[in-house]
Amino acid sequence: QAQLQESGGGTVQAGGSLTLSCVASGDTGCLNDMGWYRQAPGKERELVAAIIRGEGPWYADSVKGRFTISRDKDTVSLQMNSLKPEDTAAYYCNAGDSDIILCDYWGQGTQVTVSS
Repeated sequence: QAQLQESGGGTVQAGGSLTLSCVASGDTGCLNDMGWYRQAPGKERELVAAIIRGEGPWYADSVKGRFTISRDKDTVSLQMNSLKPEDTAAYYCNAGDSDIILCDYWGQGTQVTVSS
């Protein structure tokens, strides 16, 4: 079993920046892929950015050029710049490997609120 712990959420004015971090602990051996999802009230959870083993980073169109995902061993970070009110959501760290059964873990989530 692996555990994911997010940090770094908060409230910021539009145009500001925040950095989210997610640290994995426990049995992290299968965590080949790591990424960030977000869910705004009344909306479905969506993938924001991900680092997939053997591939470059992936970004949703809505955050390209503003967000940067990075990974250092068992920590994945999301640098968010030029934040917009529509970025307001609960952000969730996800880690695992779709090719490995039962290797799919989620953090508890961290709230990001962008005021206009």
